[in-house]
Amino acid sequence: MPIKFEHVSHTYGEGTPFCYNALNDVNLELKEGKFTAIIGQTGSGKSTLIQHLNALLLPTAGTVYVLDRKITAGHQPKKLKSLRQDVGLVFQFPEYQLFEETVLKDVAFGPKNFGASEEEANQKARAALRKTGLDAEYEERSPLELSGGQKRRVAIAGILAMDPKILVLDEPTAGLDPQGAAKMMELFDSLNREGKTVLMVTHDMEQVFRYCDEVVVLENGKQKIQMDVKSFFKDPELCRQLHILPPALIRMKEMLEKKGFEFDEDIMDLRSFSKEVARQVKKNG
Repeated sequence: MPIKFEHVSHTYGEGTPFCYNALNDVNLELKEGKFTAIIGQTGSGKSTLIQHLNALLLPTAGTVYVLDRKITAGHQPKKLKSLRQDVGLVFQFPEYQLFEETVLKDVAFGPKNFGASEEEANQKARAALRKTGLDAEYEERSPLELSGGQKRRVAIAGILAMDPKILVLDEPTAGLDPQGAAKMMELFDSLNREGKTVLMVTHDMEQVFRYCDEVVVLENGKQKIQMDVKSFFKDPELCRQLHILPPALIRMKEMLEKKGFEFDEDIMDLRSFSKEVARQVKKNG
């Protein structure tokens, strides 16, 4: 079953002078098994949207369908515990998710909360920590004493330890160095290839271009565009209209085309692009 938003609106501070409409009549369907990017300018409603997926926020109007659950405005959703096991959300600010005395206890908390024995929970926690690049020396450290990037890894490990069906990521590589960010994106990509649905809020178009299948653009609390990633980036002018910087490869193609190069619009990877540039340079001397 796809993830669906039907006429979903969300208002913060409803009935107060600070009332703010963060989402406005969103109608959106997200495919299971895909790696979907949710992009848009700051304040467009991205974080608000994804927090509806495990009922951290409830719609002011409309209905959200997630797996076999239905979350409707005005009704307290049922089976919240199982929903939050199936839909794992990594917040934009990882310190919001860290609270235990040690890293191992923090990551093991989720599995224990959902019924795993202490031994099983610790096994899942250790496996998740290794996936995120944290070895045994971190297990007994306080998560609150870690660097921003390390906190990010622990927060992600805490979600992975619960083995959710849907992985929801809010700026997951913020605070990581380029090498660490690349490794984390490879992890998310491999989880998606194993069958997990992955939704990612990001401002990094290089990550969207390289890893994602589909892209959803939000603007002023509404979905403006939804399409496959390759089609989206084939039109650099569209990106500029949306105030989005196209990936470096797309910008390079556009620059060389202005200098007389000709490229098939389906050339969307560095290897093919480099090969074609070399071919045309050789042909034209």
